[in-house]
Amino acid sequence: MNDFLSLRTLPRDQVQNLVNLARELKANPINDTLRGKVVGLLFMNPSLRTLASFQAGIGQMGGTSVVIQPGTGTWTLETRDGIVMDGPEVEHIREAIPVLASYCDILGIRSFANQINLDEDLADHLMHKFADLSSKPLINMESASDHPCQALADWQTLDELDIPADGNFVLSWAWHPKPLPYAVPRAALTMAALRGMNITIHSPKSHPLPDELVAEAKALGAKSIRNTHTANESLENAHVLYCKSWVAPQNYGDPEAEMRLRKNLREWCVAESWFETAWSDAKFMHCLPVRRNVKVADEILDGPRSVVIHQAENRLHAQKAILTNLIN
Repeated sequence: MNDFLSLRTLPRDQVQNLVNLARELKANPINDTLRGKVVGLLFMNPSLRTLASFQAGIGQMGGTSVVIQPGTGTWTLETRDGIVMDGPEVEHIREAIPVLASYCDILGIRSFANQINLDEDLADHLMHKFADLSSKPLINMESASDHPCQALADWQTLDELDIPADGNFVLSWAWHPKPLPYAVPRAALTMAALRGMNITIHSPKSHPLPDELVAEAKALGAKSIRNTHTANESLENAHVLYCKSWVAPQNYGDPEAEMRLRKNLREWCVAESWFETAWSDAKFMHCLPVRRNVKVADEILDGPRSVVIHQAENRLHAQKAILTNLIN
């Protein structure tokens, strides 16, 4: 593994091996795998879990981390090619990324979607450009349309909860005050598909996932995929509900139209009543941060179904497995 850009590019057995390594590292967290090594972490967007878990993991493995947050103590970065740089951006990634890579042994980058062009964001052009510019192994810490670090930790969490590899996985839309891209929904679909799960996509009729993401999950090995629009139907015999919001594909790049479309969908807030047809101990998952009583009710987050803290903790161990694989 030369880079870690997406679970989609890895064989299932290799992903399972990373999960198994993450569980070993969770049981034995301190080692010197990164002794004398430097990991650069470039955050072009905000972070809490990703930043803290990577820094903690690097420290537990004896390494050093360098954190760069453009515009906060460092130059702002331009990502577009062929641009006349007479605006606010001071430095181009064509210089910044090779320089950072020359200082580090591994480089991690976080860069969100522009939400202007759907095809361009789904192709993840910018993250692939970063990989081309870096002479060192690159970790995708969340991109325009993927979040493989989260997906790996989610797989680890499902294994630890003894959720069957061919169990019933529900990816549910929820209301949010602004349009969100497809990085986490795509990563969750990828993870569930590679495990061979039965996938249900639960959303309003106005908010399907892009067809290419559904086709992609089928090709990756999902046991089955269906689309539903009511909680009772969606959660029938469900083992886990994974909640996330996303923009309607037809409104990608048009936030005003999207806000008009979702204006009357505030009842799409996960509550205990949703789980009437699910397994009695069905779990609730979310990548965090989450808006309480907007996307999910307190009764879920504070109740026995929620495993969001378990997921978040596993980010630490999953990312240490990635770092171990790349440095070796």
